[in-house]
Amino acid sequence: MSASPRLSIDVAAAAAELLPGLRASPPLAHCITNSVVTGFTANVLLAIGAAPAMVDIIGESGMFAQIASGVLINLGTPTPEQRAASLEAADGATSAGTPWVLDPVAIGALPVRTELAAELVSRRPTAIRGNPSEILALAGLSAGGRGVDATDAPDAAIDAARSLAGRWGSTVAVSGEVDLITDGERLIRIANGDALLTRVTGGGCALGAVMAAFLGSARDTDIDVLTTVAAASLVYTVAAERAAATASGPGSFDVALLDALAALEPGDVIAAARVEEGAL
Repeated sequence: MSASPRLSIDVAAAAAELLPGLRASPPLAHCITNSVVTGFTANVLLAIGAAPAMVDIIGESGMFAQIASGVLINLGTPTPEQRAASLEAADGATSAGTPWVLDPVAIGALPVRTELAAELVSRRPTAIRGNPSEILALAGLSAGGRGVDATDAPDAAIDAARSLAGRWGSTVAVSGEVDLITDGERLIRIANGDALLTRVTGGGCALGAVMAAFLGSARDTDIDVLTTVAAASLVYTVAAERAAATASGPGSFDVALLDALAALEPGDVIAAARVEEGAL
C-alpha cells in the first residue's frame, strides 16, 4: 500500500475504482459469522466478485486470517468455539497486517457477546460496523437495542462512533436509513439503500463482509480506510436500490440483490450516489 493515502477522494469515484479491481483480483474474505447468515453472506461475496471462506475452527482461524485479504468477525451466534476462533483470527489478522471488520451483533443486554465484543475491540479492528444501538453499546453509552434490532437513529450514535474511532483507531460505520461512516475526524453520510434490506436475514451482516472484501482489495491502492469502507457501503446500498426496484417483496428482493451486485457497473454507482462528506 502507498505510504500516502488519498484522504479526501470522492467516495463514488473510489467505489468506481475499487469495484473493477476487486473483480479482476478477487480478495479472499475470511468470515467468522453467524449461522443464520453464512450462506447468504457467502453468496453476496461471490456476487460482488470476492472469494468467501468461512473458517471458524480453533487452530485454523488465526492461520487463515494471516493469508486472507480481509477478515470479518460477526458476533451473531457466538458459540464457545466461535468465540475462541474470533479472538484467534483477530490476533492473526493483526500480526499479519490483514484488515479486519468487527460486527458487534446484538451486544448490550446480552452478556456473553458484549464481553467478547469488548475483548475484540481492544485489539483495534480496522473497521467496526453496526446498527446505532450496537455502536452505542460498544462505546458503553447504552444497553443496546432489541436483540438485533436497533432502537436508536443513526445520528444518536455519532458521538459513540467518534469515541470508538478515537480510542481504537478504527473507522466506524453506523448502518441505518442513512449510513454514517467516520474515522473520528471526518464524517460521510450515504443516503442510498432500501428498507427491504431490513426485511431479509443478513442484510447488515453481509455488508460487513463486503467491507472486509473492499478493505482487502484496497491494500494495493492508495485509497484510505475511511473512503474504502464508505465505498463498500455505497456499492452495497446502490445495489439494494436497484434490487428493490424489481422486487415484489422480501423473497424476490433477496435474489434480486445478488443479481444487482453481480450486474453493478462503476457508472451505475456514480450516477446513483447520494453522499455527503465533511468534518465531524
